[in-house]
Amino acid sequence: MGPKVDKKAAAKPAAQPAKKAVAAPKRLNEPKTVEKKIGGEKNGGTRKVTLPRQCRYYPTQEDPRKIKGRKKPFKDHKRKIRSSITPGTILILVAGPHKGKRVVFLKQLASGLLLVTGPYFVNGCPLRRINQIYVIATKTKLNIDSVTLPDRLTDDYFRRQKLNKAKMGEGDIFESKKEVYSVSEERKEDQSSVDKQLLAAIRKSGEKKLILGYLGAMFSLSKKQFPHKMIF
Repeated sequence: MGPKVDKKAAAKPAAQPAKKAVAAPKRLNEPKTVEKKIGGEKNGGTRKVTLPRQCRYYPTQEDPRKIKGRKKPFKDHKRKIRSSITPGTILILVAGPHKGKRVVFLKQLASGLLLVTGPYFVNGCPLRRINQIYVIATKTKLNIDSVTLPDRLTDDYFRRQKLNKAKMGEGDIFESKKEVYSVSEERKEDQSSVDKQLLAAIRKSGEKKLILGYLGAMFSLSKKQFPHKMIF
């Protein structure tokens, strides 16, 4: 039988040599004030001026504001559009109050939204803006090179108008009526001019009845029909 081995003693790690204590650097007694001479006939003499304290924080970068790859604000973003959407392309709306209608794409606005119209004479969809994620582009296209759009058709043109509400305490409650939005004469004029030009372009295409029937029909899906598997 060999000598007995203490298991507890064997499990303990070997003792490490003690670390030597490092002496802290001695701080020099630097002067906190400086004696400066003050010139002049009346101010002859000296004055003690306190020295500025050293900064305890130093930035990690020399100029943190000049960082490469900083994101641009929304107004400077590029307004990309799908390659299948070009002026004159007939789109199918899949959201909004006019969903299911087919409209004609006119141009892209500065905000990136699409300017479309029914025309209003055909399916009741007026000039309006819509995001390109809410449309399906078809392969049917009209030649609208001869169509000239008014310059005032911008994003500000389609902004919502704030209706004036009667303040509390002004007049009788029952006499005050809620102001209702009404289409301005300017919009009616622009709509009629664009519709006339689009209808003239449809007549020139040679397939007037087919295109007018296509624009006037509502888009719908029946059973076992999937839009991602269909060719429009």
